[in-house]
Amino acid sequence: QVQLVESGGGLVQAGGSLRLSCAASGLTVSSYTMAWFRQAPGKEREFVARVGRFVITYADSVKGRFTLSRDNAKNTVYLQMNSLKPEDTAIYYCAAKAIAAGTLGTYPYWGQGTQVTVSS
Repeated sequence: QVQLVESGGGLVQAGGSLRLSCAASGLTVSSYTMAWFRQAPGKEREFVARVGRFVITYADSVKGRFTLSRDNAKNTVYLQMNSLKPEDTAIYYCAAKAIAAGTLGTYPYWGQGTQVTVSS
């Protein structure tokens, strides 16, 4: 049974930093595409970042501010978020899919989400 458990969200002032964690069980993060998505109130869920076998991709809105990393020994992925803006406020979700699913494949595995609130 696959489980993705996010943690690290909270309230931070604009310009601050947070690090989100996604601890995985039931799958090996190095063998899956691991991604972060977010959903702000009243908006659709949007892509934030993902890591495949070797390549990390970021949404333009977070490029240069957010860094995705993976710790294979801990079977955990992280999202380091710096220079946070009020528009980064959202629930952040960790997701996983088989690398073979490709770029257009859907993510069958999701965490429960963690709230990030950035005050101005």
